[in-house]
Amino acid sequence: MGAGSLDGVAKDLIAFPQKNEIQVQGHASSEGSDSYNMKLSQRRAHSVVEYLKLKGVSNKLSAKGYGETQPIADNATEAGKSENRRVELIWIE
Repeated sequence: MGAGSLDGVAKDLIAFPQKNEIQVQGHASSEGSDSYNMKLSQRRAHSVVEYLKLKGVSNKLSAKGYGETQPIADNATEAGKSENRRVELIWIE
């Protein structure tokens, strides 16, 4: 998710504020060690939280890294690895 995409997300969250917490979840591909990927995914999620706050999002935001534990694509291909390097926003009930 690039800055342009995040700007759109920020605008939507400002226009339609949520009462619930939003958890920003970071993910990684299988390249690197488990420990490295966990730290990388946490940094990825934290960076998105900080960017959204900088843009004026006032929702309760938290960051959580999942490393390579929740792939959505096959890590055997570069395309799959690319899909697994992602950030997701989850609304917490």
